[in-house]
Amino acid sequence: MRLSARELRCRRGGRRVFAGLSFELHPGEVLELRGANGSGKTSLLRLLAGLAQPSGGELHWQGRPLLPGDATYACDMAYLGHLNGVNADLSAIENLRFAQRLAGPADTAADPAAALQAWGLAALAAQPARRLSQGQRRRLALARVWMGRRRLWLLDEPCAALDTAGERLFDTRLAEHLQAGGAAVVATHHDLTLTAGVRRLDLDASAPC
Repeated sequence: MRLSARELRCRRGGRRVFAGLSFELHPGEVLELRGANGSGKTSLLRLLAGLAQPSGGELHWQGRPLLPGDATYACDMAYLGHLNGVNADLSAIENLRFAQRLAGPADTAADPAAALQAWGLAALAAQPARRLSQGQRRRLALARVWMGRRRLWLLDEPCAALDTAGERLFDTRLAEHLQAGGAAVVATHHDLTLTAGVRRLDLDASAPC
């Protein structure tokens, strides 16, 4: 498994966000995106998730050009943006069961109850999502990513609204994902406590002059 970018460029609203951006990501590694607000961290994650297209450069997955609508890549990747994507009218476990059904046959082995347990939400399984705190909703969104068992995680500020215990839990689950051969691209202001496998990409260095 390998994700690579070569001389990637991005424009948004007619403005160049970044240019000349290159990296490689291998199993067991997390690419930590750094940079000031507006440097393009969210834009890069959206490009990697296939929600937008680069204005230049190349993206490769498994050594092949990454093209729009690549079904294999879509099944290998999980994206979490700023929004949690939680249905307030459903309970915590119903949210995960709904996500499981949407994912189709590939996720039939997913275990919503185990996901809630892994993210410290087991006692809130029947609780309507509207009654969850913002931090608990973020945990629920992360549980959805974890449950899918995708090899590549693309996470935009995953620790937003999490308390200290939630941040520690995130670091633990991310470390387990990497140890199992997964990889991740993460934009975060939280200092990851991982001791190995962390690579950093400074988007300020790729910003326009």
